[in-house]
Amino acid sequence: MRYSNEPLFWSLFSAGGMLAALLLPVLIVLTGFVLPADEIAFSHLQDIFSNALIRLVLFALAFLVFMHWANRFRHTLVDMGLKSLHTPISVLSYVVAIAGTAWAALVLLG
Repeated sequence: MRYSNEPLFWSLFSAGGMLAALLLPVLIVLTGFVLPADEIAFSHLQDIFSNALIRLVLFALAFLVFMHWANRFRHTLVDMGLKSLHTPISVLSYVVAIAGTAWAALVLLG
């Protein structure tokens, strides 16, 4: 039987999709509606997001969402007829996802 790394990427895809569906709407409501309406003080929100555990959760969320995007993008391009470019598309997609994760780490930890 041939070894495949597909289960790993599909598990990252499903975890990223689930967390994106659960947590991103909360973040959008907090930063897009509650904060501009002055329902919560910016300093209070800053205290929450400066917590190391919250930053770790946001980093994990960014990592899984980028991996979700990479898997979806890769399969979309291959399904559109670019099967001959499967390997370069895979490499490029996951390199961009890792670069996005590194950028998220710099923003969150910097």
